[in-house]
Amino acid sequence: MDDSVSYYTLIFGASWPVLTIILLLAVVSVVSWTMIFQRFIALSSARRELLDFEDEFWGGTDLRELYSEVRESESQSGIEKIFLAGFREFERIVDDGNVDPDAVLTSVTRVTRVAVAREEESLETHLGFLASVGSVSPYVGLLGTVVGLINVFRDIATMTQATHASLAPGIAEVLIVTAMGLFAAIPAVVAFNRYSARVETLSKRYEGFVDELVSILYRAARAEAK
Repeated sequence: MDDSVSYYTLIFGASWPVLTIILLLAVVSVVSWTMIFQRFIALSSARRELLDFEDEFWGGTDLRELYSEVRESESQSGIEKIFLAGFREFERIVDDGNVDPDAVLTSVTRVTRVAVAREEESLETHLGFLASVGSVSPYVGLLGTVVGLINVFRDIATMTQATHASLAPGIAEVLIVTAMGLFAAIPAVVAFNRYSARVETLSKRYEGFVDELVSILYRAARAEAK
């Protein structure tokens, strides 16, 4: 019998509570890896879009032209949505007349902070699930281990002579469910820590951009008020 058949036999020959836990951990692991790859793509894209937009923003492009260009695009990145929210509020105040620089400062700061909060929430999508998987999976695996050990000791009690050959399948069953718990937890913990750091870095870059945008629009408002 080859190794793959042996593992198949051990897993699907386990008692139904242990088999249920193994299958549950397998499903959780698959979902977790799907979210890990999804978050990797999303966060990498957000960082790339942030760098591209900053290059254009600081490249001497007129802000009104940039605003029109971004507004007319079919989809906007996170940083572009923040810029649109701030500049749209600035345009609204300017169009109303009687431009008050302090009102611009207050209103633009408020709407851009709200936009940043929304983008942070979007960046953190699925991170809560990964955190839960990382913290709970080992305990679920431990539950399966306990159940498996109970079955092993129950079988020993009914044996007239316990041998390594008779005990090996039960012990292997216990080790498999333990390994499944760790297999689900470790990637989730690593991904959560890594992606949380990336989200924090992007959030700081967003906040820094907001400070600069508010400052620029405040100076523009003062120029309009003169």
